[in-house]
Amino acid sequence: MRLERLGSFHQSRLSFMRILTRRLARERWRFERREFTIDSQGVGRAVYTLHGPARSYSLVAFAHDLPDEQRSDRVIADAWDATFALFDGCPDPQDLTRLAANVPLQEAGRISASELSLSRANRSMRVWEHVVTALSRGKQPDPGRLADVGYLMRTTAVYGSGKFGAADRSAIAERSEFTEPFQVEMLTVYLIRTFVRDLVEHIAHERGGPEATTMDEDIAESLGIGNSTGLGMAPFILNHPTLLSRWITAREEAISRVRSISTASPAALALFRQLLQGTVQSVAHWHTDHATQQQQVVELSNDLERLGEQLDLINKDAEGKTLQPWDRLYTWAEAHLGIEAQECLASLLLEPYPELVDPLCETLSSSRSRTSAIDGSISVAATRDDIDRVYAWARDIDWTSRDAIARVWYVSEEKLEPRLGERFEEPVAEYEQPLAPARDAIALRRELDSWPGEHSIADVLAAHPEHRHTVRRIQLVAREPYAEICDNTIAAHMQPLDMLRCKLSFFGATHFDPRSDRWVRIRLFADAPYPSQLLDKDADRWIYPSVDTTQDLCSTSAA
Repeated sequence: MRLERLGSFHQSRLSFMRILTRRLARERWRFERREFTIDSQGVGRAVYTLHGPARSYSLVAFAHDLPDEQRSDRVIADAWDATFALFDGCPDPQDLTRLAANVPLQEAGRISASELSLSRANRSMRVWEHVVTALSRGKQPDPGRLADVGYLMRTTAVYGSGKFGAADRSAIAERSEFTEPFQVEMLTVYLIRTFVRDLVEHIAHERGGPEATTMDEDIAESLGIGNSTGLGMAPFILNHPTLLSRWITAREEAISRVRSISTASPAALALFRQLLQGTVQSVAHWHTDHATQQQQVVELSNDLERLGEQLDLINKDAEGKTLQPWDRLYTWAEAHLGIEAQECLASLLLEPYPELVDPLCETLSSSRSRTSAIDGSISVAATRDDIDRVYAWARDIDWTSRDAIARVWYVSEEKLEPRLGERFEEPVAEYEQPLAPARDAIALRRELDSWPGEHSIADVLAAHPEHRHTVRRIQLVAREPYAEICDNTIAAHMQPLDMLRCKLSFFGATHFDPRSDRWVRIRLFADAPYPSQLLDKDADRWIYPSVDTTQDLCSTSAA
């Protein structure tokens, strides 16, 4: 649970994007483009609907003609190339009129409980015009140029769970299609990807007329949706410790199950080899200007080559039924590879064994509130024990040093978004949010040293109410094995990017491209089949672009 390791996670079978596409294919959801009224300038409206076994959901998309100088990924932007809402069902004309008056305004508008998400996106100016120009002339865009970016549009926000009037999470949590986390948001982005392809081809045809063409299927499939994720997402895993614990617990249990397998079948070894090769290809196209990330990508590439050599040794022993080959491979990786490659391997190990891993997807959600009531009857002695167990690592930190408390998490007044300030350089300390749980736990522990163990924690809080948030958190995280990050979240050297990547890896993001230590660009759904292709193409391992999954190698026995 160190930030360096959490910040090295990769997508896996447990990632929310892949959970979504597996479900859509398994349940045979039907796709329909119900409306596409976009003019020659790329302005207008489109409606896309997915029909499932019990319900339908519609993306209502609005395309805008945005001047280049107004395009910004910052949360304070007030204009975008496209804006969207995910509608619960099929919107009627009155719904569409209401949405047209509000969705393009985003935060300045208001949606209703009939909508499940609100989002917006901007064109990638590095490749958008290139693609339009090429297609309008009857040519295909340069695949190499597209690979450097990986998307034609990137979302700058996808809001759900009650924001700006949207339906609250509790209203839809019992629906089977939304049991796993963030399925509304993943569905929104998945449909946006289809809209973006349609839009760029439409503009090209409007410009080129009969000479214009559509994108080659392989090129179109290689493109995902970009996303610009900023500091606002970082506190999420601090503010939702129970949910974080469920995610990590499922991942650790999945890894444990695979490492415990006594022998690997030839099919499992062959599939792993294919997926490793696909990962090598994906890493080769991982482009970033961030110096630290560049070095990590180089090291990962080299480590994956060494991993392949080690796999060859296990393959040679396969006929001799090597005992626990996956555990042997992972143990070797811990000793010889960097953290980035170790975590990449941890994800790869899960792929040949869907029967062991996929049932754990049902454990990823949590209904437990992060603001649960404090049990005041718990003793001081028991609370001390919980602190000593959960925060043992934090007792060696000198919490009086400037480096240890250099940062301050606060909320901006303008956009109500999380921000990170410098305690000794900016006047922000009085606005600090309770996002330094380790510091606060150690402060409470010092206070409890002066209290008899048999007293209740209610006695302490009656005298020191400033510790209420810490007691509440301790009572919550003490029951969950992976609820707390074992690092100082306000230290001078802390990298918020690690928190962003941890969460985004569970989304299923790839090709992390940090733009600073506080925001990152990623790709979502790159190489995935489009909704109309779900029943004809691989709806699961599409994330490994070089893998031929036409042959079913996933039904490998755990024995």
